[in-house]
Amino acid sequence: MKIDILSLFPEMFAGVLNSSILGKAVAKNVVSFKMTNFRDFTTNKHNKVDDYPFGGGAGMVLMPQPLFDAVEAVCNEEHTKTRIILTSPQGKPFKQHDAEMLSKEKKLIFICGHYEGFDERVPEFLVTDEYSIGDFVMTGGELAAMAMIDSIVRLLPGVLGNDTSAVTDSFSTGLLEHPHYTRPADFRGMKVPEVLLSGNHEKIAEWRLRESLRRTYERRPDLLDGYKLSEQEKRWIKQFEQENQDD
Repeated sequence: MKIDILSLFPEMFAGVLNSSILGKAVAKNVVSFKMTNFRDFTTNKHNKVDDYPFGGGAGMVLMPQPLFDAVEAVCNEEHTKTRIILTSPQGKPFKQHDAEMLSKEKKLIFICGHYEGFDERVPEFLVTDEYSIGDFVMTGGELAAMAMIDSIVRLLPGVLGNDTSAVTDSFSTGLLEHPHYTRPADFRGMKVPEVLLSGNHEKIAEWRLRESLRRTYERRPDLLDGYKLSEQEKRWIKQFEQENQDD
């Protein structure tokens, strides 16, 4: 996969893209990153990329010309086939299924904004996808792009040490992931659930599913709205409800 990142502060990405899992993915030639400072594409003598909004108001707005020219420069003949992603608090929520979908692309372009926002012609006529990573506002789109890139690249074949890890991640199954434990089995009197030490893989799988459902029910019940419960899972939900009433 090739990922182009358009930013006014490309130096922000150096540590993230060259460290940990992303750094290993680059070393394996699974993914490559190219940084572009779209200020380099300004045509005015002061190298301005923003201007006051028509109609007045607070803040400065990024002008369309530098961004259109920068995207066209990194796209070349691939323009019509490339996903161009805008990070914006006004975008649709970025979910795990979006990461899974984008991980199948050969090339992605991320545009990171700053200031009050973009000239509306950028999201309307230039980009293919506009995403938000949460209901909050940051000073720029760089951190949001980093988060999205990490979630996408880790899904590429050969990136994770265990290719089944991504399959059981939170949200990939529709539920939050079950609790994990490792050695020692007894730490300061806090013990690992006996079933995980039993060697009974069927019982372990059942426990993990139940605890995954419990964690989702307790922490993110909204996820259950789109989740089709089995009869057994419905019975577990009733047990959780009863336990809450007893508490």
